[in-house]
Amino acid sequence: MKKFEEKTIHSNRLYEGKIINLKVDDVSLPNGHTSKRELIEHPGAVAIIAITPENKIILVEQYRKALERSLIEIPAGKLEPGEAPEYTAMRELEEETGYTAEKLVKIQTFATSPGFANEVVHLFAAEGLSKATNGAVLDDDEFVELMEVTIEEAEQMVVDEKIYDAKTAFAVLWAKQRFSIEN
Repeated sequence: MKKFEEKTIHSNRLYEGKIINLKVDDVSLPNGHTSKRELIEHPGAVAIIAITPENKIILVEQYRKALERSLIEIPAGKLEPGEAPEYTAMRELEEETGYTAEKLVKIQTFATSPGFANEVVHLFAAEGLSKATNGAVLDDDEFVELMEVTIEEAEQMVVDEKIYDAKTAFAVLWAKQRFSIEN
């Protein structure tokens, strides 16, 4: 038994979408009482820390409807059915930024919002970057602006809340630590 496990008594799927599903589970609590849990099912995603040979972090700015604002983020994307996270990361890096990598190094996998969603993000560092021959190839509903900034500039963007999402803030912290150790 898992510590503090909540056993599902009944599950009711309310919505099935292209990106998420929504369900409400009735659960039995460790103390014997019952409760409801509103849950989002998500296929998972990847995020890529891409640092140029000039030690600049590649970021993309895009509008995020859920927050009603533009955010500056590291390249990222949703896992497609049957795709390995490494494949998705390489595909998203090229599609969003126009860069390819010689190799990807897995940094960590983490839950984004475990209180209500099962989404996990697989974070990779892209090494040996080079420009792809065909540049960025965005989806029809995707509008991004590419930028390359120093680690110090990225840190300031976190302070200024231009970088506002956890995966990118984590990536900036990771990059700062990595480069302070190497230098």
